[in-house]
Amino acid sequence: MAATTPADRVDADRLWSRLMEMATVAPTANGGSNRQALSDDDAAGRELFLSWATAAGCTHEVDEVGNLFVRRPGTNPNKAPVLVGSHLDTQPTGGRFDGVYGVLGGLEVIERLNDLGVQTEAPIDLAVWTNEEGSRFPCSMMGSGVWAQKLTLEEARAMVDINGISVGEELDRLGWAGHRPASPSPLTASFELHIEQGPILENDQIEIGIVTGVQGLRWFKIELEGFPAHAGPTPMEGRKDPARVMAKIITRVYDMVERNAPWGRGTFAQFDSDPVSPNTIPEHLRCTLDIRHPDPETLEAMEQAMRQIVAEEADANGVPATIAKQNDSPPVIFDENCVAAVEDAVSALGFSSTRLFSGAGHDACYVALHAPTSMIFVPCDDGLSHNEAENITKDQAERGASVLLGAVRRAAG
Repeated sequence: MAATTPADRVDADRLWSRLMEMATVAPTANGGSNRQALSDDDAAGRELFLSWATAAGCTHEVDEVGNLFVRRPGTNPNKAPVLVGSHLDTQPTGGRFDGVYGVLGGLEVIERLNDLGVQTEAPIDLAVWTNEEGSRFPCSMMGSGVWAQKLTLEEARAMVDINGISVGEELDRLGWAGHRPASPSPLTASFELHIEQGPILENDQIEIGIVTGVQGLRWFKIELEGFPAHAGPTPMEGRKDPARVMAKIITRVYDMVERNAPWGRGTFAQFDSDPVSPNTIPEHLRCTLDIRHPDPETLEAMEQAMRQIVAEEADANGVPATIAKQNDSPPVIFDENCVAAVEDAVSALGFSSTRLFSGAGHDACYVALHAPTSMIFVPCDDGLSHNEAENITKDQAERGASVLLGAVRRAAG
Protein backbone atom coordinates (compact mmCIF):
# COMPACT_ATOMS: atom_id res chain seq x y z
CA MET A 1 0.00 0.00 0.00
CA ALA A 2 1.41 3.38 -1.02
CA ALA A 3 1.46 6.23 1.47
CA THR A 4 0.02 9.63 0.79
CA THR A 5 1.93 12.80 1.50
CA PRO A 6 0.43 15.78 3.35
CA ALA A 7 -0.04 17.66 0.09
CA ASP A 8 -1.57 15.05 -2.22
CA ARG A 9 -3.94 16.60 -4.73
CA VAL A 10 -6.82 15.23 -6.76
CA ASP A 11 -6.89 14.71 -10.50
CA ALA A 12 -8.16 18.06 -11.79
CA ASP A 13 -8.83 16.82 -15.32
CA ARG A 14 -10.90 13.85 -14.22
CA LEU A 15 -12.95 15.94 -11.78
CA TRP A 16 -13.59 18.67 -14.34
CA SER A 17 -14.46 16.20 -17.09
CA ARG A 18 -17.11 14.62 -14.88
CA LEU A 19 -18.54 17.97 -13.84
CA MET A 20 -18.91 18.85 -17.51
CA GLU A 21 -20.38 15.47 -18.40
CA MET A 22 -22.94 15.74 -15.61
CA ALA A 23 -23.86 19.16 -16.99
CA THR A 24 -24.97 17.47 -20.23
CA VAL A 25 -27.78 15.76 -18.29
CA ALA A 26 -30.83 18.04 -18.61
CA PRO A 27 -29.00 21.19 -19.71
CA THR A 28 -30.80 24.53 -19.99
CA ALA A 29 -30.69 26.88 -22.94
CA ASN A 30 -28.23 29.23 -21.25
CA GLY A 31 -25.68 26.71 -20.01
CA GLY A 32 -27.21 25.67 -16.72
CA SER A 33 -28.96 22.56 -15.42
CA ASN A 34 -32.57 21.57 -14.75
CA ARG A 35 -32.62 18.31 -12.78
CA GLN A 36 -35.48 18.91 -10.39
CA ALA A 37 -35.88 16.45 -7.54
CA LEU A 38 -37.37 13.02 -8.27
CA SER A 39 -37.75 13.75 -11.97
CA ASP A 40 -36.53 11.52 -14.79
CA ASP A 41 -33.68 13.99 -15.29
CA ASP A 42 -32.70 13.71 -11.62
CA ALA A 43 -32.73 9.93 -12.06
CA ALA A 44 -30.50 10.19 -15.14
CA GLY A 45 -27.98 12.25 -13.16
CA ARG A 46 -27.92 9.64 -10.43
CA GLU A 47 -27.48 6.82 -12.91
CA LEU A 48 -24.46 8.54 -14.42
CA PHE A 49 -22.97 9.14 -10.98
CA LEU A 50 -23.60 5.52 -9.96
CA SER A 51 -21.85 4.24 -13.09
CA TRP A 52 -18.70 6.08 -11.99
CA ALA A 53 -19.01 5.06 -8.34
CA THR A 54 -19.52 1.40 -9.24
CA ALA A 55 -16.49 1.47 -11.54
CA ALA A 56 -14.52 2.89 -8.60
CA GLY A 57 -15.35 -0.21 -6.56
CA CYS A 58 -18.05 1.30 -4.36
CA THR A 59 -21.19 -0.39 -3.13
CA HIS A 60 -24.42 1.55 -2.68
CA GLU A 61 -27.68 1.66 -0.73
CA VAL A 62 -30.83 3.81 -0.90
CA ASP A 63 -32.85 4.71 2.17
CA GLU A 64 -36.61 5.13 2.56
CA VAL A 65 -36.69 8.74 1.37
CA GLY A 66 -34.39 8.13 -1.58
CA ASN A 67 -31.09 9.31 -0.10
CA LEU A 68 -28.31 7.49 -1.95
CA PHE A 69 -25.18 6.34 -0.12
CA VAL A 70 -22.13 4.83 -1.83
CA ARG A 71 -19.31 3.32 0.23
CA ARG A 72 -15.59 2.76 -0.12
CA PRO A 73 -14.80 0.17 2.58
CA GLY A 74 -12.25 0.75 5.31
CA THR A 75 -9.83 -1.65 6.96
CA ASN A 76 -11.70 -1.53 10.29
CA PRO A 77 -15.32 -2.67 9.86
CA ASN A 78 -16.09 -1.52 13.42
CA LYS A 79 -15.12 2.10 12.78
CA ALA A 80 -17.89 4.52 11.84
CA PRO A 81 -17.60 5.96 8.32
CA VAL A 82 -16.52 9.42 7.28
CA LEU A 83 -19.33 11.02 5.27
CA VAL A 84 -18.91 13.34 2.28
CA GLY A 85 -21.33 14.45 -0.41
CA SER A 86 -24.12 16.88 -1.24
CA HIS A 87 -26.94 16.74 -3.84
CA LEU A 88 -27.51 16.35 -7.58
CA ASP A 89 -30.95 17.96 -7.91
CA THR A 90 -31.04 21.55 -9.15
CA GLN A 91 -33.20 24.62 -9.44
CA PRO A 92 -35.31 24.87 -12.64
CA THR A 93 -32.71 27.28 -14.02
CA GLY A 94 -29.83 26.14 -11.85
CA GLY A 95 -26.12 26.09 -12.44
CA ARG A 96 -23.67 23.29 -13.07
CA PHE A 97 -21.95 23.26 -9.67
CA ASP A 98 -24.40 23.82 -6.79
CA GLY A 99 -24.53 20.46 -5.02
CA VAL A 100 -23.06 18.44 -7.86
CA TYR A 101 -19.56 19.76 -7.09
CA GLY A 102 -19.78 18.32 -3.57
CA VAL A 103 -20.91 14.94 -4.88
CA LEU A 104 -18.33 14.63 -7.65
CA GLY A 105 -15.62 16.16 -5.45
CA GLY A 106 -16.35 13.41 -2.93
CA LEU A 107 -16.16 10.79 -5.67
CA GLU A 108 -12.83 12.24 -6.80
CA VAL A 109 -11.47 11.80 -3.25
CA ILE A 110 -12.37 8.11 -3.47
CA GLU A 111 -10.86 7.82 -6.94
CA ARG A 112 -7.65 9.51 -5.84
CA LEU A 113 -7.25 7.20 -2.85
CA ASN A 114 -7.71 4.30 -5.27
CA ASP A 115 -5.04 5.76 -7.56
CA LEU A 116 -2.61 6.00 -4.66
CA GLY A 117 -3.39 2.52 -3.35
CA VAL A 118 -4.32 4.00 0.01
CA GLN A 119 -6.71 2.27 2.38
CA THR A 120 -8.33 4.20 5.21
CA GLU A 121 -9.24 2.70 8.54
CA ALA A 122 -12.77 4.10 8.45
CA PRO A 123 -15.07 3.53 5.47
CA ILE A 124 -15.86 6.55 3.33
CA ASP A 125 -19.55 7.10 2.61
CA LEU A 126 -20.64 9.45 -0.15
CA ALA A 127 -24.19 10.79 0.14
CA VAL A 128 -26.52 12.12 -2.54
CA TRP A 129 -29.34 13.72 -0.56
CA THR A 130 -32.89 13.83 -1.96
CA ASN A 131 -34.58 17.15 -2.82
CA GLU A 132 -32.05 19.51 -1.27
CA GLU A 133 -33.19 22.41 -3.40
CA GLY A 134 -36.88 22.30 -2.54
CA SER A 135 -37.73 23.77 -5.95
CA ARG A 136 -40.14 21.06 -7.10
CA PHE A 137 -41.38 19.87 -3.70
CA PRO A 138 -41.73 22.68 -1.12
CA CYS A 139 -39.16 21.61 1.46
CA SER A 140 -35.48 22.34 1.06
CA MET A 141 -33.02 19.80 2.50
CA MET A 142 -35.87 17.29 2.63
CA GLY A 143 -33.86 14.07 2.44
CA SER A 144 -31.34 15.06 5.08
CA GLY A 145 -34.17 16.45 7.20
CA VAL A 146 -35.90 13.07 7.26
CA TRP A 147 -32.55 11.35 7.94
CA ALA A 148 -31.96 13.74 10.87
CA GLN A 149 -35.45 13.04 12.28
CA LYS A 150 -36.54 16.66 11.84
CA LEU A 151 -39.18 15.65 9.31
CA THR A 152 -41.13 12.41 9.29
CA LEU A 153 -41.04 10.08 6.32
CA GLU A 154 -44.83 10.33 6.12
CA GLU A 155 -44.70 14.13 5.96
CA ALA A 156 -42.10 14.01 3.21
CA ARG A 157 -43.95 11.42 1.14
CA ALA A 158 -47.16 13.48 1.35
CA MET A 159 -45.62 16.63 -0.18
CA VAL A 160 -46.90 17.45 -3.66
CA ASP A 161 -45.58 19.52 -6.55
CA ILE A 162 -47.62 22.09 -8.49
CA ASN A 163 -49.17 19.27 -10.54
CA GLY A 164 -50.35 17.39 -7.46
CA ILE A 165 -47.75 14.60 -7.80
CA SER A 166 -46.46 13.50 -4.41
CA VAL A 167 -42.95 12.70 -3.24
CA GLY A 168 -44.18 9.21 -2.32
CA GLU A 169 -45.54 8.57 -5.80
CA GLU A 170 -42.27 9.60 -7.40
CA LEU A 171 -40.12 7.60 -4.96
CA ASP A 172 -42.18 4.52 -5.77
CA ARG A 173 -42.18 5.17 -9.52
CA LEU A 174 -38.41 5.58 -9.66
CA GLY A 175 -37.72 2.70 -7.29
CA TRP A 176 -36.00 5.03 -4.84
CA ALA A 177 -38.02 4.10 -1.76
CA GLY A 178 -35.22 1.96 -0.38
CA HIS A 179 -35.15 -0.50 2.50
CA ARG A 180 -32.41 1.23 4.48
CA PRO A 181 -33.98 3.22 7.36
CA ALA A 182 -33.92 6.97 6.85
CA SER A 183 -32.36 7.69 10.21
CA PRO A 184 -28.94 8.65 11.59
CA SER A 185 -26.20 6.07 11.98
CA PRO A 186 -22.86 6.66 13.70
CA LEU A 187 -20.34 8.76 11.77
CA THR A 188 -16.72 9.53 12.57
CA ALA A 189 -16.97 12.88 10.80
CA SER A 190 -18.71 14.60 7.89
CA PHE A 191 -17.49 17.13 5.32
CA GLU A 192 -19.49 18.88 2.61
CA LEU A 193 -17.71 20.59 -0.29
CA HIS A 194 -19.62 23.42 -1.97
CA ILE A 195 -19.34 26.60 -3.96
CA GLU A 196 -19.68 29.64 -1.70
CA GLN A 197 -22.86 31.04 -3.32
CA GLY A 198 -21.71 34.45 -2.15
CA PRO A 199 -19.03 37.04 -3.02
CA ILE A 200 -16.77 37.07 0.06
CA LEU A 201 -14.02 34.74 -1.16
CA GLU A 202 -13.88 36.23 -4.64
CA ASN A 203 -13.92 39.81 -3.38
CA ASP A 204 -11.06 39.12 -0.95
CA GLN A 205 -9.18 36.91 -3.46
CA ILE A 206 -9.15 33.95 -1.05
CA GLU A 207 -8.89 30.41 -2.38
CA ILE A 208 -10.68 28.39 0.32
CA GLY A 209 -13.44 29.16 2.78
CA ILE A 210 -13.28 27.19 6.03
CA VAL A 211 -16.91 27.11 7.11
CA THR A 212 -17.44 27.29 10.86
CA GLY A 213 -21.22 27.40 10.87
CA VAL A 214 -24.42 28.34 9.09
CA GLN A 215 -26.54 31.39 9.71
CA GLY A 216 -29.82 30.96 11.52
CA LEU A 217 -32.88 32.00 9.55
CA ARG A 218 -36.45 32.89 10.30
CA TRP A 219 -39.23 33.30 7.73
CA PHE A 220 -42.34 35.37 8.30
CA LYS A 221 -45.50 36.26 6.42
CA ILE A 222 -46.61 39.84 7.10
CA GLU A 223 -50.17 40.90 6.27
CA LEU A 224 -51.56 44.43 6.42
CA GLU A 225 -55.28 45.22 6.26
CA GLY A 226 -56.30 48.37 4.42
CA PHE A 227 -59.64 49.83 3.33
CA PRO A 228 -60.53 49.29 -0.35
CA ALA A 229 -61.45 52.48 -2.18
CA HIS A 230 -61.18 54.01 -5.64
CA ALA A 231 -57.63 55.05 -6.56
CA GLY A 232 -58.81 58.23 -8.28
CA PRO A 233 -61.27 60.16 -6.12
CA THR A 234 -59.94 59.03 -2.70
CA PRO A 235 -57.65 61.76 -1.26
CA MET A 236 -54.18 60.63 -0.23
CA GLU A 237 -54.52 61.95 3.31
CA GLY A 238 -57.72 60.03 3.99
CA ARG A 239 -56.61 56.58 2.87
CA LYS A 240 -55.90 53.42 4.81
CA ASP A 241 -53.40 52.23 2.23
CA PRO A 242 -51.42 49.13 3.29
CA ALA A 243 -48.85 49.64 0.51
CA ARG A 244 -47.81 52.98 1.92
CA VAL A 245 -47.42 51.44 5.38
CA MET A 246 -45.53 48.46 3.97
CA ALA A 247 -43.07 50.84 2.29
CA LYS A 248 -42.26 52.39 5.67
CA ILE A 249 -41.90 48.97 7.28
CA ILE A 250 -39.55 47.76 4.55
CA THR A 251 -37.32 50.83 4.84
CA ARG A 252 -37.08 50.61 8.64
CA VAL A 253 -36.48 46.82 8.67
CA TYR A 254 -33.70 47.10 6.10
CA ASP A 255 -32.11 49.86 8.18
CA MET A 256 -32.29 47.60 11.23
CA VAL A 257 -30.69 44.72 9.36
CA GLU A 258 -27.85 46.95 8.18
CA ARG A 259 -27.15 47.92 11.79
CA ASN A 260 -26.43 44.23 12.37
CA ALA A 261 -23.65 44.08 9.76
CA PRO A 262 -21.65 42.29 8.54
CA TRP A 263 -23.68 39.10 8.95
CA GLY A 264 -27.23 40.43 9.26
CA ARG A 265 -29.50 39.62 6.32
CA GLY A 266 -33.06 40.66 5.47
CA THR A 267 -35.11 39.93 2.34
CA PHE A 268 -38.70 40.92 1.54
CA ALA A 269 -40.36 38.89 -1.23
CA GLN A 270 -43.57 37.24 -2.49
CA PHE A 271 -45.77 40.33 -2.50
CA ASP A 272 -49.46 39.90 -3.26
CA SER A 273 -52.62 41.90 -2.67
CA ASP A 274 -56.37 41.74 -3.05
CA PRO A 275 -58.53 42.78 -4.66
CA VAL A 276 -56.35 42.26 -7.72
CA SER A 277 -56.99 45.60 -9.37
CA PRO A 278 -54.69 48.42 -10.48
CA ASN A 279 -57.15 51.18 -9.52
CA THR A 280 -58.30 50.06 -6.07
CA ILE A 281 -56.54 50.60 -2.76
CA PRO A 282 -55.75 47.05 -1.52
CA GLU A 283 -57.83 45.58 1.28
CA HIS A 284 -55.06 43.12 2.07
CA LEU A 285 -51.35 43.27 1.30
CA ARG A 286 -49.05 40.35 2.08
CA CYS A 287 -45.35 39.64 1.76
CA THR A 288 -42.70 37.37 3.18
CA LEU A 289 -39.61 38.35 5.14
CA ASP A 290 -36.46 36.27 5.54
CA ILE A 291 -34.03 37.40 8.29
CA ARG A 292 -30.69 35.72 9.05
CA HIS A 293 -27.75 35.95 11.45
CA PRO A 294 -25.23 33.42 12.81
CA ASP A 295 -25.62 34.56 16.43
CA PRO A 296 -28.84 33.28 18.07
CA GLU A 297 -29.20 36.24 20.43
CA THR A 298 -28.77 38.73 17.61
CA LEU A 299 -31.24 36.83 15.45
CA GLU A 300 -33.81 36.97 18.27
CA ALA A 301 -33.17 40.69 18.74
CA MET A 302 -33.66 41.25 15.00
CA GLU A 303 -37.01 39.48 15.12
CA GLN A 304 -38.20 41.54 18.09
CA ALA A 305 -37.06 44.76 16.43
CA MET A 306 -38.93 43.80 13.26
CA ARG A 307 -42.10 43.08 15.26
CA GLN A 308 -41.86 46.45 16.99
CA ILE A 309 -41.42 48.25 13.66
CA VAL A 310 -44.48 46.57 12.17
CA ALA A 311 -46.58 47.31 15.26
CA GLU A 312 -45.53 50.98 15.36
CA GLU A 313 -46.23 51.65 11.70
CA ALA A 314 -49.52 49.73 11.74
CA ASP A 315 -50.77 51.58 14.82
CA ALA A 316 -49.63 54.99 13.56
CA ASN A 317 -51.51 54.55 10.29
CA GLY A 318 -54.61 52.68 11.45
CA VAL A 319 -53.76 49.62 9.39
CA PRO A 320 -54.05 46.32 11.33
CA ALA A 321 -51.11 43.93 10.91
CA THR A 322 -50.47 40.25 11.53
CA ILE A 323 -47.15 38.40 11.51
CA ALA A 324 -46.98 34.60 11.09
CA LYS A 325 -43.68 32.81 11.61
CA GLN A 326 -43.27 30.17 8.89
CA ASN A 327 -39.80 28.82 9.55
CA ASP A 328 -37.30 28.98 12.40
CA SER A 329 -33.94 27.38 11.71
CA PRO A 330 -31.40 28.10 14.46
CA PRO A 331 -27.76 28.86 13.71
CA VAL A 332 -25.49 25.84 13.32
CA ILE A 333 -21.96 25.80 14.74
CA PHE A 334 -19.70 23.17 13.18
CA ASP A 335 -17.39 20.83 15.06
CA GLU A 336 -14.03 22.38 15.90
CA ASN A 337 -12.09 19.17 15.20
CA CYS A 338 -13.61 18.96 11.71
CA VAL A 339 -12.85 22.63 11.14
CA ALA A 340 -9.26 21.97 12.26
CA ALA A 341 -9.00 19.04 9.84
CA VAL A 342 -9.94 21.38 7.00
CA GLU A 343 -7.48 24.00 8.21
CA ASP A 344 -4.68 21.44 8.39
CA ALA A 345 -5.40 20.33 4.82
CA VAL A 346 -5.39 23.94 3.61
CA SER A 347 -2.11 24.61 5.40
CA ALA A 348 -0.44 21.53 3.92
CA LEU A 349 -1.49 22.60 0.43
CA GLY A 350 -0.46 26.21 0.91
CA PHE A 351 -3.77 27.77 -0.10
CA SER A 352 -5.04 31.09 1.18
CA SER A 353 -8.10 30.73 3.41
CA THR A 354 -10.44 32.38 5.83
CA ARG A 355 -13.02 31.23 8.35
CA LEU A 356 -16.58 32.25 7.47
CA PHE A 357 -20.23 31.42 7.98
CA SER A 358 -22.52 30.07 5.29
CA GLY A 359 -25.40 32.36 4.42
CA ALA A 360 -27.35 29.51 2.82
CA GLY A 361 -28.72 26.30 4.28
CA HIS A 362 -27.07 23.00 3.39
CA ASP A 363 -27.59 19.30 4.15
CA ALA A 364 -24.60 19.65 6.47
CA CYS A 365 -26.88 21.63 8.83
CA TYR A 366 -28.93 18.50 9.52
CA VAL A 367 -25.94 16.16 9.54
CA ALA A 368 -24.30 18.39 12.17
CA LEU A 369 -27.13 17.56 14.58
CA HIS A 370 -25.87 13.96 14.75
CA ALA A 371 -22.18 13.95 13.75
CA PRO A 372 -19.05 16.12 13.83
CA THR A 373 -19.32 18.21 10.67
CA SER A 374 -17.75 21.02 8.69
CA MET A 375 -17.86 22.47 5.18
CA ILE A 376 -15.37 23.66 2.56
CA PHE A 377 -16.16 26.54 0.20
CA VAL A 378 -14.52 27.63 -3.03
CA PRO A 379 -15.21 31.00 -4.70
CA CYS A 380 -17.70 31.27 -7.54
CA ASP A 381 -17.92 33.99 -10.18
CA ASP A 382 -19.58 37.13 -8.76
CA GLY A 383 -20.88 34.99 -5.88
CA LEU A 384 -23.65 33.88 -8.23
CA SER A 385 -25.70 30.72 -7.64
CA HIS A 386 -29.20 29.40 -8.42
CA ASN A 387 -28.55 30.84 -11.86
CA GLU A 388 -27.54 29.34 -15.19
CA ALA A 389 -24.45 31.60 -15.22
CA GLU A 390 -23.10 30.06 -11.98
CA ASN A 391 -19.42 29.28 -12.57
CA ILE A 392 -16.12 28.15 -11.07
CA THR A 393 -12.80 27.35 -12.73
CA LYS A 394 -11.08 23.98 -13.04
CA ASP A 395 -8.34 25.18 -10.69
CA GLN A 396 -10.87 26.25 -8.07
CA ALA A 397 -12.62 22.89 -8.33
CA GLU A 398 -9.32 21.05 -7.87
CA ARG A 399 -8.27 23.14 -4.87
CA GLY A 400 -11.49 22.50 -2.96
CA ALA A 401 -11.48 18.77 -3.69
CA SER A 402 -7.81 18.50 -2.68
CA VAL A 403 -8.64 20.13 0.66
CA LEU A 404 -11.49 17.64 1.05
CA LEU A 405 -9.03 14.82 0.34
CA GLY A 406 -6.74 16.02 3.11
CA ALA A 407 -9.53 16.46 5.63
CA VAL A 408 -10.97 13.01 4.88
CA ARG A 409 -7.55 11.39 5.23
CA ARG A 410 -7.11 12.90 8.68
CA ALA A 411 -10.59 11.90 9.83
CA ALA A 412 -10.62 8.42 8.28
CA GLY A 413 -7.18 7.38 9.48
